[in-house]
Amino acid sequence: MHSHFRKGLTRCGIVAGLLALSVTASTQQVLPVWPGVAPGSENWTQKEVEYLDGGKRKMVRNVVQPTLTAYLPDHDKATGTAVVVCPGGGFHFLSWDSEGLEVAKWLRDRGVVAFVLKYRLLNTGATEAEFQQHLAELFGTAKPGDPAIKPIDEAERKQLPSLAIADGRQAIRVVRQHAAEWGIAPDRIGILGFSAGSVVTMGAVMDHTPESRPNFAAPIYGGSTGGAPIPPDAPPLFLLVADDDKPNAIGSAKLYSEWKAAGKSAELHIYSKGGHGFGMNKRGLPVDTWIERFGDWLKVQGLLQPPH
Repeated sequence: MHSHFRKGLTRCGIVAGLLALSVTASTQQVLPVWPGVAPGSENWTQKEVEYLDGGKRKMVRNVVQPTLTAYLPDHDKATGTAVVVCPGGGFHFLSWDSEGLEVAKWLRDRGVVAFVLKYRLLNTGATEAEFQQHLAELFGTAKPGDPAIKPIDEAERKQLPSLAIADGRQAIRVVRQHAAEWGIAPDRIGILGFSAGSVVTMGAVMDHTPESRPNFAAPIYGGSTGGAPIPPDAPPLFLLVADDDKPNAIGSAKLYSEWKAAGKSAELHIYSKGGHGFGMNKRGLPVDTWIERFGDWLKVQGLLQPPH
């Protein structure tokens, strides 16, 4: 089959998927981010793996083909606002439920079209033993004498964030290109990310085309400018972190200060306790209601009311 014909079929498949979404508002749908193989990972052979964290919440690793999982609100609740949600996981895995689907459902119930982005990840091995060793490396808990594993390729490690950011930009582009089919206002498309997902979020904020520019952004416990100048068209930011997540608390405060110094809109929340990676987990702490603060901010921005 010729490549241009194959690509044409893929594009038709995306459009068909989008049209299906427009008439099945209450149904979860999944569609590809890229037409065909994602650029930069054409030679990847690892297989995507789903698993449960502690037997409870769904996680995903070894992502090769990025997708968007869409949650559409009921027509009578729709606000015309959309958010691309980027779960975290140190580019080793995605905290799919706590920092993805549960966030999307909360937004959907308030009239926001939510898309959970499954962006590309590092190859953490085919077996559970390999994965656990990679996690030990990630969290600094590996011990001398632990079973040897194939280390993550350093070139891949350095390249991976840029590929994930490209997935984030493309996700925004796809949502904007087909906004009318979902009842989305093309100037009300935002992106929210956690930890590594906030790297994807700020990547789109700091470097974009008109088609991939987010209209608002929310890096949660993470994100920075990377030392780059703030774009003239930088969108409003919502920043939230726990004070006992020290590096990210300092980083979020710095990002807020840089945004304000550039004359841009930003709101910062720092909870005294919560650590890193709390997501939608409930632990009897004030940070449990963090997403309500995001909802308050959306309301102040005029994003929880239909456009006039």
